[in-house]
Amino acid sequence: MDVALLRGYAPYTLAGYDIFRSVIESDGAVPARLKALFAAVAAVDRRHLPLARRELERGVMLGLTSKEATAGLIVLSSLRGEAAALDFAQIIEESFGDVEAPDPQSLPTAAEGEAEANFRAYWAGNIPPPLGVLIRLVPQAADAYYLMRRGSIDANPLSPKHGELLLLAILAAGYSPMAATHVRGARNAGASDEEIAEAVLCAVPSAGIAAWMAVGGMLAPPEEGGIAR
Repeated sequence: MDVALLRGYAPYTLAGYDIFRSVIESDGAVPARLKALFAAVAAVDRRHLPLARRELERGVMLGLTSKEATAGLIVLSSLRGEAAALDFAQIIEESFGDVEAPDPQSLPTAAEGEAEANFRAYWAGNIPPPLGVLIRLVPQAADAYYLMRRGSIDANPLSPKHGELLLLAILAAGYSPMAATHVRGARNAGASDEEIAEAVLCAVPSAGIAAWMAVGGMLAPPEEGGIAR
């Protein structure tokens, strides 16, 4: 934010931004190295690639590993598609240099009914209508979505809790109503509301305070419209 016009005319704005940055860049409820990853992936979601590169490089300096960074690649592949994943893969390569990847693994498959059972378990028996339609009309695509969800949540290099928080940072950056699902998912994985809040704030550099406004109310008490634990 080293912009002459802002420094000359907007001290309040910059003061607030500095405080947001202090939360994102320091160890708190969530380790700073992971918050750097969350901020980088949120920036890719918003197509702010120079910012994403800067955030990931900061994470590397804080001790982020290439394996941990791969979590962002996995989640972007599922949530935002091939273009976003390829952009982040390039940023990982630039930030870590030559990364020695493990040998390719064989691709898993989904047994009949496995996708539907997973959806029912995750959503407490209530499959979201878009997924119910997918199961009915294109069942092989429902299997594809199930496998990608397994990759994002169950086979993520991060812990289940931090994997859910990473998903939340991306969804907050996109102001997505899907964030409610992953607020519940993060809580079920053991995340505190303080951890959820810090993860969401990692979207502020790329998506502004609107990222918090899209999700923050979900953490209010149920009687104030929040999501019950």
